[in-house]
Amino acid sequence: MSILTLAGSPAPRSRSSALLRHAAQILRARGLGISELGLRDIPAEELIAGHYTGAAAGALRARVAAADAVLISTPVYKASFSGGLKAVLDLLDEKALAGKVVLPIATGGSPAHLLALEYGLKPVLSALGARHILAGVYATDKQVRVDEAGLAEIDDDVRRRLEDSVDRLSEQVAPRGAIVNEAYDLGRLALAGGFSV
Repeated sequence: MSILTLAGSPAPRSRSSALLRHAAQILRARGLGISELGLRDIPAEELIAGHYTGAAAGALRARVAAADAVLISTPVYKASFSGGLKAVLDLLDEKALAGKVVLPIATGGSPAHLLALEYGLKPVLSALGARHILAGVYATDKQVRVDEAGLAEIDDDVRRRLEDSVDRLSEQVAPRGAIVNEAYDLGRLALAGGFSV
């Protein structure tokens, strides 16, 4: 089971990245494998030029392809998700998110920017083949505070909503692995003579 987190903010003390890290910590505590990727992991020249054939773009596509689920976070600027995140998504193949569970996470200056998830980010995710996009988690800047050391204080309401969304994501990805393991265990039992099939 592989889960990729994709941070769409270049800021080291980003609120949206803080929510993404909190979600990743919950998933790690449940024993799920987490791989992290952010804007800073892709050279700016490749993002700006849309260098699809570059090594960083190839590595990005490989990591997305290997993931069962993708958590994507972004700050909302000018009523839309970040341009840096759009540049990253433009480096993916047309159906890169097909068959994956996707959880969008965003932060913005006011509650009105919540619509940036629904009308900005989700259509792009759908264009990339995502058909199972969970209800996004949105928080205002006042609801997530990050100190100089990078430690986040998340309001209880946002924390509950984020944890509920992570629960839903876990339910979507865990059964796949559980079904495979159960079939494997039954097959081993049958081969050992435990029962006939």
